[in-house]
Amino acid sequence: MLRASPFLLRRTLSSMGFLFLGLLLLGCGAHAKPRTEYGVEYRVGFAPQQGLAEVSITHTPGTGRAIQLSMRLDPTRYSQVRAAGGTLQQRGEQWIWQPDARRASTLSWRYKVDHQRRGGGYDARMTRDWAIVRGDDLFPSIAARTTAGSDSSARLFFNLPPGWTHVDTPYVHTRDRNGFVVVNPERRFDRPVGWFIAGQIGTRREYIGEFEVSIAGPKDDEVRRNDKLAFINLIAPEMEQAFGRLPSKLLIVSAGDPMWRGGLSGPRSLFLHADRPLISENGSSTLVHEMVHMVTRISGAEGDDWIAEGSAEFYSITLLNRAGLLSDARRDRAFDWMKNHGKGVRTLIGGRSWGPQTARAVTLFRELDREIRERTDDEKSLDDVMQKLVPIREVSREDLAEVVQDITGRRSDVLRSPLLQ
Repeated sequence: MLRASPFLLRRTLSSMGFLFLGLLLLGCGAHAKPRTEYGVEYRVGFAPQQGLAEVSITHTPGTGRAIQLSMRLDPTRYSQVRAAGGTLQQRGEQWIWQPDARRASTLSWRYKVDHQRRGGGYDARMTRDWAIVRGDDLFPSIAARTTAGSDSSARLFFNLPPGWTHVDTPYVHTRDRNGFVVVNPERRFDRPVGWFIAGQIGTRREYIGEFEVSIAGPKDDEVRRNDKLAFINLIAPEMEQAFGRLPSKLLIVSAGDPMWRGGLSGPRSLFLHADRPLISENGSSTLVHEMVHMVTRISGAEGDDWIAEGSAEFYSITLLNRAGLLSDARRDRAFDWMKNHGKGVRTLIGGRSWGPQTARAVTLFRELDREIRERTDDEKSLDDVMQKLVPIREVSREDLAEVVQDITGRRSDVLRSPLLQ
């Protein structure tokens, strides 16, 4: 009696497996809808004498198209809204544009750049030599209706005034370096967001692995670009270890007075006042705090802003220590300062988290980190919790408790605090 050798038997079964897989993929392909695409060109021009940005969106139909775009434009900031092609309607502050279905068409408006925050200091400003502004403001939130399954292929271009030499955004350059590739994997309609800077600016750029970091600011301002790059070279690996893969690019925009004297994060970018120290006297870091916001993009659900602010401040101390920029003794003193600063707080639940409330949240997160480590024999930590919270984005105290229970196997005693009732 002849027997097939084990080698031949394995080879036959392997071939049958590949044949089955090929038929399966062929069947899936027969039902898969082809990907369709349309072009979107964003363009920004600056008029320093008028304090205005000239902004436009050009839609070019392809195998797919945008059927309707709608956005809210505050008349105190936006003016001269008009369309070249398609139909445009206004309903109060709401503008509804239906681009031409067969050819390229353009929607444009003007945006007043200068904007002061409550309490003084600009979070958007244009001088005769430079402009700092957020893409979220130039191109406000857009509700898009598109043909089924279609995606945008979006590019961003700038028209600079005479004498303005450079521009930078949170996006990578096009191949010819004349513009930027706008990609948001979470949305089919890609929109430019984050901080932009243009004009007579100086930039230092470096790659940390695959992570591109740009530090940009007006040439006349003392921005300390190299100091920030050296600092991030130490912090970035620790941040990746704590939260997972970093974005492809980080742009840090910096300038002195009269810009707002603090830090403000945005998608893949942040603003930091030129005079802010890299490490504060209390042992925390505004730069690291805003980087945590930028990397995790966690926000608190209604009443739970303390989660985003407290975790960012906790890690602004913790990551400094892990990177060797803060000794264990100074780390402990920093946490003691937070504990003392927040000792009068009776609840963490509320609207926007403020100084003592954020400090009290830092103490709670430190206690939670200890609890997780003790219950898992130091195999897990708050890092593991943060990595599970990142995809949730808008995090509630119930989300936090559920993730901690999933990691440790039982409910957290720390999260039963009266502060959260």
